[in-house]
Amino acid sequence: MNWNALIRQTHRWLSILFTAGVIGYMIVMTKGQPPGWVGLFALVPLILLLVSGLYMFVLPYVAKGRSGRRAQG
Repeated sequence: MNWNALIRQTHRWLSILFTAGVIGYMIVMTKGQPPGWVGLFALVPLILLLVSGLYMFVLPYVAKGRSGRRAQG
């Protein structure tokens, strides 16, 4: 498994964790005001999703730049 496939697979699993965290937070909210640390169950995967999503967003532009340099050189 190469690096890009690993990032994509991690991004998919993080999205599942984020969804589960949000659903869990909503369930806890039905019982009253939750403690602050409960929100971290959704926030931590969200931050990691941002990092992996930005990596996958930039990847085609970096690859295009590298292939352009090889053709010129």
